[in-house]
Amino acid sequence: MNNYFFDSSAIIEIVEGNPEYARFKDLKITTTTLNVAEVYFYFLKNFNQKTADYWVKKINFDLINILKLNIMIEAAKFRFGNLKDNLSYVDCIGYLLSKELNIKFLTKDSKFKGKENVELIY
Repeated sequence: MNNYFFDSSAIIEIVEGNPEYARFKDLKITTTTLNVAEVYFYFLKNFNQKTADYWVKKINFDLINILKLNIMIEAAKFRFGNLKDNLSYVDCIGYLLSKELNIKFLTKDSKFKGKENVELIY
């Protein structure tokens, strides 16, 4: 495992070649199946199924088990505590998993600005 949890936006930025994410492109992508579903949906919606299938197979994922009751409860509490930011459950779960694993939450989502354990790259 590396030192980053990749949220869906970070994975998409890497795939699309954003130079700000170049230093992450060769790392194993630590994330969840929920994030993979979001990435797949993005490519399906913006390109086609062939492209979505290609990227999901090509990316070197290190998938984290999300079947932890404590994480789900904490994600609900975190989301509730940040209602004004309209965070998704997928992001809340990923953020809390990153904290549990003591790895940085890598995102481009400005709603995480100022939160601990976040590496925010626009």
